[in-house]
Amino acid sequence: MQIPFASSERSTIGVEWELALVDQDSGDLRQVAQTVLDAVAPAGGGEHPHIRQELLLNTVEVVSGVCRTVREVTADLQRSIDEIRPITDPLRVELMCAGTHPFARWTQQKVTDKERYATLIDRTQWWGRQMLIYGVHVHIGIEDRDKVLPISRAMLTHYGHFQALSASSPFWGGQDTGYASNRALMFQQLPTAGLPFQFDHWSELEQYVDDMLETGVIDVFDEIRWDIRPSPKFGTLEMRICDGIPSMSELASIAALTHCLVEHYSRELDAGRELPSIPAWFAQENKWRAARYGMDAILILDRDAREELVTDDLERLLVQLEPVAEALDCVEELAGVRDIINEGASYERQRAVASRNGGAVDAVVAALVEEMRAGRPVLHQS
Repeated sequence: MQIPFASSERSTIGVEWELALVDQDSGDLRQVAQTVLDAVAPAGGGEHPHIRQELLLNTVEVVSGVCRTVREVTADLQRSIDEIRPITDPLRVELMCAGTHPFARWTQQKVTDKERYATLIDRTQWWGRQMLIYGVHVHIGIEDRDKVLPISRAMLTHYGHFQALSASSPFWGGQDTGYASNRALMFQQLPTAGLPFQFDHWSELEQYVDDMLETGVIDVFDEIRWDIRPSPKFGTLEMRICDGIPSMSELASIAALTHCLVEHYSRELDAGRELPSIPAWFAQENKWRAARYGMDAILILDRDAREELVTDDLERLLVQLEPVAEALDCVEELAGVRDIINEGASYERQRAVASRNGGAVDAVVAALVEEMRAGRPVLHQS
């Protein structure tokens, strides 16, 4: 089969942000997504263009439009949040984001009443019902289909960087898992989820999709749930690595890093230079290391098996990307990556809050709610 790739303006950016709905008093999840969606629905019916349903009734997703800068993205997302608050506040419901809810039980969550979600749960059973997870997807416009797969392979060399920066799911069912991102390893249990295949030619992707459709593994392209995937209908490369990101400032920084890296590699292709890639076995190891150790992960950087602490390599990257950030008008947002390095990723902050409160994870929920309200990490004194 042929998979057309939509026309897209180069290095445009869009973001999808999954938000949990939590009770103001208990901190537990509330199944009120449909109430929110009904309240924001357009007068003529249909779905809100920027506030959407998700698999579970404890979740809403806010989606930006097609933007040229990270600043436009965050303004778009904030408008949607500001539209949701007048509905959730009287319900005593707060918005929260992390890769997982620190203590909610997956057995108590309700699935959205939609055929595609029922089909997913019916097929995936126990693992599907456990998908009490939240993520952030960043789309970057690619103007030439021939660039998509080389840039995708190059972005895979930075998988661990994004996983470490966004890691926000150390807790599951009230217990510390020992992982910075428990979500990363849970989500890959779904069919077609996890690390992408590293195809060299678009025809190989088309053959893969044809095989998956023919054998009934998928019904539509979007059921390929790779951590990095082309999005043909939008003409983008979609980065789906990140755990749920708790605050707007962190989201802006990680989106800026994504934006700059894709544009950097697009320029490298324009200059006729070959883009970096790593073997699948190194990519798999990097994913595990970043999920386990977060900002303390030592990543494999290239085919020669050079290794470096993720924070040290991020510092090098930030310097390298400064000219691109200037061109994309996201210098300030990209610099915020250093704040995450210096002040700690979300999983580190969550553990610190739990430690200060005798291991009580309800305090972690309160801190995450506070960060969502503040739009930035809140550093509590010990």
